[in-house]
Amino acid sequence: MPRTGSRTTAAVRISAATALALGTLSLTGCASGTGTRDEGAATLVAQTTNKHSTVPQPSSNRRTARNSVPCTGANTEVTVTEVARPVHHLLITATNTGTRPCDAYNAPYLRFDDAQAPADTDPDSVPQAVVTLEPGESAYAGVALSEAEGDGEGEGDGEGGRTAHRLGVLFADRAMDGGVGPEAAVELPSDGVHVDGPVRTTYWQRSPQDALIR
Repeated sequence: MPRTGSRTTAAVRISAATALALGTLSLTGCASGTGTRDEGAATLVAQTTNKHSTVPQPSSNRRTARNSVPCTGANTEVTVTEVARPVHHLLITATNTGTRPCDAYNAPYLRFDDAQAPADTDPDSVPQAVVTLEPGESAYAGVALSEAEGDGEGEGDGEGGRTAHRLGVLFADRAMDGGVGPEAAVELPSDGVHVDGPVRTTYWQRSPQDALIR
């Protein structure tokens, strides 16, 4: 009888050890399962980001460490300058006058006088990233007032042209499918600017040189 009791006690101990080991494996399996699910979620985010890689996004540098807001007519000062080269071009400058960084999305929506439709956007001017402006910094956009090519005198002055005296500049929203904030009324030269054919503008750029490349 004492020998039988020893066998029983040993069996109980083995059974308990086995249960403990199985419980540990079960917990390890759950932790592994959770890790797999997390890895899958990260992969999905990366795929979603890559799907929209052609759309310029805010640059991943010190600027995105602080919360930025869209640039609008309320937090920027917008000016326009006539340039000698290229001919029949304007340079639009938007300077962040706010206290927070702002993102100049897409291209400016331009409306000369009482035009019902905004100017066309040059598809070849898409920047590598959305231009983010710290307070005091500026973004630039070039505007072609004529379809004429070359740099000679008189291009774009054909019959049908008109003189524009007012310019409204509206910034794009974060989704880049509409405007945001108030329209900025920009002062044009006193004698206006000559517009011949469809007006075309670039995306916002970080330098005047990039904005005026044809």
